[in-house]
Amino acid sequence: MRLTFRRMADRRAVESLVERDDGVVFTVRGAGGGSGLPHDLVHALVESSLGITDGVWGTVADGAVWTTMRHVSGRRPPHAAERSERLKRSRAGAVMRAEALADLVHRMAEGAEVLPGEIARAGVSADRLAAAAETLRAAGRRWAAMAPGEEWVQEWPGRRGPRR
Repeated sequence: MRLTFRRMADRRAVESLVERDDGVVFTVRGAGGGSGLPHDLVHALVESSLGITDGVWGTVADGAVWTTMRHVSGRRPPHAAERSERLKRSRAGAVMRAEALADLVHRMAEGAEVLPGEIARAGVSADRLAAAAETLRAAGRRWAAMAPGEEWVQEWPGRRGPRR
């Protein structure tokens, strides 16, 4: 799956393109316009860094469609809506955990206070969390240096070959 995040001018929502491996393409309008990393890109980077395959983006790669996603092109597989709902229900806990980890790593990257108990409850080693936070810091510098209109392309792990 390929995720493309377009840097917009300050105070404008980020426009993203999601190209799934099954050939279906969606747009997503998300939070985080301007020089700050978009929320959805934070998720992609943290989930990828920590090897989370059943979080927000892994669930999308497997067929879920969130309410913020709009279909652009590609033939949806039979029973796609039902599959999406099943995935969202069965992975609700994993997605919530991915949300919490993305928030924790993002706060670490920004130098916000993180309590030792939060790290202990994360279920991920402190070293791996610190490495993911460094990935976000570097990404934040790169994103801030981008001009409005430039794009960040992120390949989601596990891509199964060329798209149709």
